[in-house]
Amino acid sequence: MTDNLDQRMHFAIDLARRAGELGLKYFRDVENLTIEIKGHQDLVSDVDREVELFVRAAITAAYPDDGIVGEEHAPATGKTSYVWVIDPIDGTANFVRGIPAWCVVIACARDGETIVGVIHEASTGETFHGRLGGGAFVDGRPIRASGAKALSEGSVGTGLSNRASTEHVAVLVSMIMAEGGVFYRNASGALMLAYAAAGRLLGYVEEHMNAWDCLAGMLLVEEAGGTVLKPDPRTVLQEGTLVIAGGNNIFPKLRALCAEAFGD
Repeated sequence: MTDNLDQRMHFAIDLARRAGELGLKYFRDVENLTIEIKGHQDLVSDVDREVELFVRAAITAAYPDDGIVGEEHAPATGKTSYVWVIDPIDGTANFVRGIPAWCVVIACARDGETIVGVIHEASTGETFHGRLGGGAFVDGRPIRASGAKALSEGSVGTGLSNRASTEHVAVLVSMIMAEGGVFYRNASGALMLAYAAAGRLLGYVEEHMNAWDCLAGMLLVEEAGGTVLKPDPRTVLQEGTLVIAGGNNIFPKLRALCAEAFGD
């Protein structure tokens, strides 16, 4: 089973990097992209669809019986207990404005539990990756979630969901600052989760995230020795989840603040 997980992880690493190269070609010609607005600060472009099709085709060729869930195209039902969960470009709002803060996200779940997670930031060339029970890495180097004990020791990544009240985020940010902390937002939830796994951020919180945005990063945080609020494996692929993730020492504080800001 371990060999199977390693095989899937290395497949996902290679695929994410190739998808990132494809995304970069579009990024360098961003002024010619066709962009649509799906909702408030929710955009989709040619590159989102094209990169997802590229990733789907590669998965189907390598694992034809597995399911696939992605942001831009309809789910593909599989014949196995494995489902690939993909976001071709997380941070589209950045991408289409020429801001180099976006990533390709590939996760693999088995019976609703994430077993492989890869987040590739093409603009920097960094690849965050890990598998269940195997640790978390960036470009092959082990990473660890923050050991900080107070919010004043770093920054907390914060997300903004179309499915939640913006007032809740404002309340949370004010609470973080009242604790002497700093909030950080780069408009790519997956990338901020990767940064939390690497200890660059104390943690990351968002009231609602879709599975393709968060599963890979949540696995990385756990494999990096951090703590996450466990999603419900029965519903997370279809409904998404509340995300609270961070170093072990800071997680209880983040969870308490989120309970107060979001409503428990």
